[in-house]
Amino acid sequence: MQSKDQITAGNAARKDRMEGKAAISNTTTSCVFQLLQEAGIKTAFVRKQSDTAFIAAHCEMIPIEWVCRRIATGSFLKRNPGVKEGYKFYPPKIEMFYKDDANNDPQWSEEQLIEAKFSFAGLTIGKTEVDIMARSTQAIFEILEKSWQPQNCTLVDLKIEFGVNILTKEIVLADVIDNDSWRLWPSGDRSQQKDKQSYRDLKEVTPEALQMVKRNFEWVAERVELLLKTKSQGRVVVLMGSTSDLGHCEKIKKACATFGIPCELRVTSAHKGPDETLRIKAEYEGDGIPTVFVAVAGRSNGLGPVMSGNTAYPVVNCPPLSSDWGAQDVWSSLRLPSGLGCPTTLSPEGAAQFAAQIFGLNNHLVWAKLRSNMLNTWISLKQADKKLRECTLCHQQQEDT
Repeated sequence: MQSKDQITAGNAARKDRMEGKAAISNTTTSCVFQLLQEAGIKTAFVRKQSDTAFIAAHCEMIPIEWVCRRIATGSFLKRNPGVKEGYKFYPPKIEMFYKDDANNDPQWSEEQLIEAKFSFAGLTIGKTEVDIMARSTQAIFEILEKSWQPQNCTLVDLKIEFGVNILTKEIVLADVIDNDSWRLWPSGDRSQQKDKQSYRDLKEVTPEALQMVKRNFEWVAERVELLLKTKSQGRVVVLMGSTSDLGHCEKIKKACATFGIPCELRVTSAHKGPDETLRIKAEYEGDGIPTVFVAVAGRSNGLGPVMSGNTAYPVVNCPPLSSDWGAQDVWSSLRLPSGLGCPTTLSPEGAAQFAAQIFGLNNHLVWAKLRSNMLNTWISLKQADKKLRECTLCHQQQEDT
């Protein structure tokens, strides 16, 4: 995908050359796609190839622009008289527009898209595919919205496109996401806008005005690289009562790695060595790194409650229950003295996700992985349901014949 030193507005009714825009746009798109891909969003992006180009998987593009809005502005106000600029949508509002320059990209409904019966790379675009694109659009917007917040920048709206990967036959995020694709308001202030709207709003395009627009694009390209980083720290410390629980704890550590969260394993017994348990606790409290403790203890779980009663850091129980006494042993994790607040999850993966949800409050990269996991789980269920219905219909047709 090769970018150009060209900027347009109004379906190319306004068109100008902007020296350096290709490199700026390519940097922005590459960083955004890298962020989304590392979070778990399926995209066509492969890698940045040069200053002005990136490699993408071959897709057949679906001719729909999907728009997600948090704040009402721009064309939405013209199409919805009476709505004031600044009205906020909860959840964000999804719209779609059919790509047709001759008719100024008319707005479409989901029903119109379904009834168009498009087919790309052998995939027919039906209700399931439309639902997947709509749900993906919201998730992608929310991930980017959350990622811009540490920069004190409000993502107002976003337009994206999807394609069908000709090899995998999957719907993936494709085309580009650059400074033409969104509205960005630093400090939530429209007068400070840094996106292409600053070009659209020009009454007259002069060399000085184009330089102003270019500076805005450069401002975004510099900061978009920061979306791939976070200043927030965090770790999970798994405390196990004995090494017989190591296999259970390794599962927690592996699940933490999928969220990019460091995880340490320690062995200590609150029953047999409470002084050492509290010493280990103090070791992690003393270095200032936010920590979630996971207590893994079978039989009588004293580890979680003792930790919870002696630290202000979050503690979660994840007991490795046995088939013999598990139904009885679990009560030592559930029935706690007053003043303690350590929840219990039996799944090692659930313990890691609990920790990720805590860290995700202040770490947009962890939050992005959580949000992407939600989306991908939803998509897998949607596709499984479609496949089952198709199989059922096929069987019925065979029986009828």
